[in-house]
Amino acid sequence: MEKKYSASEWENLKPKLSAGISAGDISRIVVLQQDEALKQSLYDLILGEDERAGYHAAWVFTHFSREDFRWLYDKQDQLIGEVMVCRHGGKRRALLNILYRQPLDKIRRVDFLDFCLERMLSAEELPGVQSLCMKIAYELCLPIPELTHELKTTLEMIEGDLCPAIRTVRRNILKAMQRGKSLQKQAF
Repeated sequence: MEKKYSASEWENLKPKLSAGISAGDISRIVVLQQDEALKQSLYDLILGEDERAGYHAAWVFTHFSREDFRWLYDKQDQLIGEVMVCRHGGKRRALLNILYRQPLDKIRRVDFLDFCLERMLSAEELPGVQSLCMKIAYELCLPIPELTHELKTTLEMIEGDLCPAIRTVRRNILKAMQRGKSLQKQAF
């Protein structure tokens, strides 16, 4: 039988998030998502100084149900700010995953678009981060034809030595551009 964390055990979970967590730990934490105070504590870890605990906390949020995930929508601007200063590659990937699962059509932050455009081209970045930045940049550019055209030109220029994941995302975006359609699953 799978152990479930009680609210009182939550305090012991914080150091565990700094050390590392398993899929089983995530399942037990997700059960607690109905408790607002616990959810807020988990979110506060994302913004805290401990990058490793923040990474694991963000990773937990990526496992939330569609309905419970909406709790993060009001925190979109704060999450964008956090991803742009994050030094931990895994945490950056998890934060971008969280942001990609949110409605992006109302974001008007040029600094975030610039961040995504820069990171999608960075060979020093994790392929998962590059892919998510590419997808988010597309969603941010989609409502503005001039930006979509510039992104298309950029994507066509980076055809060279790409890893398979980046090549696939690039191809999918170029196909979606022809149709003028979003790549996001309409889960929100």
